[in-house]
Amino acid sequence: MIELIYLVPLLPLIGFFLIGLFGKKLKSEVLVGGIASAAVGGAFVVTAMIFMTLVGQSAEERSHVVRLFSWMQAGNFSIDISYQVDQLSILYTLIITGIGTLIHIYSIGYMHGDKGFPRFFAYLNLFIFMMLNLVLASNFLLTFLGWEGVGLCSYLLIGFWYDRKFDGSFIVWTGDAAKKAFIVNRIGDFGVLVAMFLIYNQFHTLDYTAVNAQAVAGFQPGAALITAITLLLFLGCTGKSAQIPLGVWLPDAMAGPTPVSALIHAATMVTAGIFLIARNAAMFALSPTTMAVVAGIGIATALTAALVGLVQNDIKKVLAYSTVSQLGFMFIALGVGAFTAGVFHVMTHAFFKALLFLGSGSVIHGMHEEQDIQKMGGLKKYMPVTYKTFFIGTLAIAGIFPFAGFFSKDEILWMAFSEGHWALWAVGVIAAFCTAFYMFRLLYLTFAGEERFDHHHVHPHESPKTMTFPLIVLAFLSVVGGFLGVPYALSMGGSIPNLLEHWLEPIFAPAMEILHRPEVHEVHVIEYALMAASLTIAILGILLARSYYKTASEKPQEMATRFSGIYKLLWRKWMLDELYQYVIVDVFYTISYGFLWKIFDVQIVDGIVNGSARSIASASELLRKIQSGIVQNYALMMMVGIVAILVWLGLG
Repeated sequence: MIELIYLVPLLPLIGFFLIGLFGKKLKSEVLVGGIASAAVGGAFVVTAMIFMTLVGQSAEERSHVVRLFSWMQAGNFSIDISYQVDQLSILYTLIITGIGTLIHIYSIGYMHGDKGFPRFFAYLNLFIFMMLNLVLASNFLLTFLGWEGVGLCSYLLIGFWYDRKFDGSFIVWTGDAAKKAFIVNRIGDFGVLVAMFLIYNQFHTLDYTAVNAQAVAGFQPGAALITAITLLLFLGCTGKSAQIPLGVWLPDAMAGPTPVSALIHAATMVTAGIFLIARNAAMFALSPTTMAVVAGIGIATALTAALVGLVQNDIKKVLAYSTVSQLGFMFIALGVGAFTAGVFHVMTHAFFKALLFLGSGSVIHGMHEEQDIQKMGGLKKYMPVTYKTFFIGTLAIAGIFPFAGFFSKDEILWMAFSEGHWALWAVGVIAAFCTAFYMFRLLYLTFAGEERFDHHHVHPHESPKTMTFPLIVLAFLSVVGGFLGVPYALSMGGSIPNLLEHWLEPIFAPAMEILHRPEVHEVHVIEYALMAASLTIAILGILLARSYYKTASEKPQEMATRFSGIYKLLWRKWMLDELYQYVIVDVFYTISYGFLWKIFDVQIVDGIVNGSARSIASASELLRKIQSGIVQNYALMMMVGIVAILVWLGLG
């Protein structure tokens, strides 16, 4: 069964070609959407069957490399198209294909009537294909192919409505948002490329298993080369997973259709950075410096993004900043060596963030493309299914027991605290408070209170079943998903197994040995206390949002006026876009326009080229004058030439 892994990426690729070549000729949205959804759904079915095969094997036998064919070979350098099927890759593949199928089904209703309907589904299938190659690859180069592929697809999908503008902090074309995502990610990709050069130069292979085994056997913790490699890989992760300072592209990515936002933010592109670190956990564990940088960037991103989310009014922008913040939590986990907790949060986040984004799309659909939550209110009675499922997703991301986000978020905070990183825990709790506050602010301003929309032009309505069905499935997963990783403290003495921890244990065992982390199952009173404190703080955030926003209140405006400085700073997203504009874009523009073009190109290059041409033209003009057509003049010139030659020979 495992040998059929090639079908998992192949089916979406076939869907891409079928829709891309024949989509317009089919002239049926149901047929086009059905083909695309069936392609990804079929990949999910095959993945589930392979997963069941792995479950039936012992933990030591669950790692397989399926070689398909040789990709390239030059001398001793050889790369295969081969897939690594193990506990980590199959978990990611289940998430990608499962959530991806629901998003495809949802998109049939959401994109109804769009003139680019076939093109949209072709792009979605290509996106899934590239992401599957990224996580299934057995070597760095094939992963990088998928890495660049999802970058291309994000560019195509973010700029899908290339003829529209969207209202963010600036009015920009959707094409500009797509270019921003593409260009910023190229910075991180440069780091991954250089890291691959260093890896091959040192280990003479790019296969994950061989590289990590040689790194563990040949290097001591703290080795400079390992630190350089892991920091360069992490640079790529900061771009793909939107961490400081390369996270500025993600909020603008909301310019794309809402299903794109759900796909990018929940199950695919932004989690690629977490995957790359998890796949190379042993190598990262060898560098305490890199681990500290990962944790530091993660906590800074989690807090700064959460603070910006407090003041956003675009329903998708709030969710965008919540994604950036939650990704920061995942990197905190990786940075403190809690690799399983980080991957656990990837899974739960995929459930509730896909739910929230698709729920926001349902609101936008029902509100006739309105995205400003200040112009909504009272939608609960018009969209009951959307409201109930969105409410479940909000409870999950806020970390309320027993929803999925509670288990994964608190596992991260506990691991940070238990490893002595108390500052990380404290700042993480503050970020969690902000998350609960801004998410329930979003919920109340959208669904509760007075109706603030124009009834003459806007007629809210519930979305069709193709859109509400995925919401219901994702709401169910957001409720039960956390029980796959129940911590020992809540396991009733071990009677409830931590399924995810046992599943991923062989993957991260080498890293745990390097970090000297034996498997310990003890009940700590302090863990209960911290869990209670975290839950209490989240509830306080909810209650504060309720008091401010469930009914009309002047308090938010008073707070914005009193703290206008910090409010404006948060509204301008910490001025990061302006900083990039002034420090990088304007500087490069000045250098390119003022020096490289006006001076170097025009005066130096063109001066030399044009000067040479003018010199030849002038000389030609002089020589042309001797062509008079008078034979006597030609004879005289010949005689002068002969005399000159004789004189020169005589002098010689």
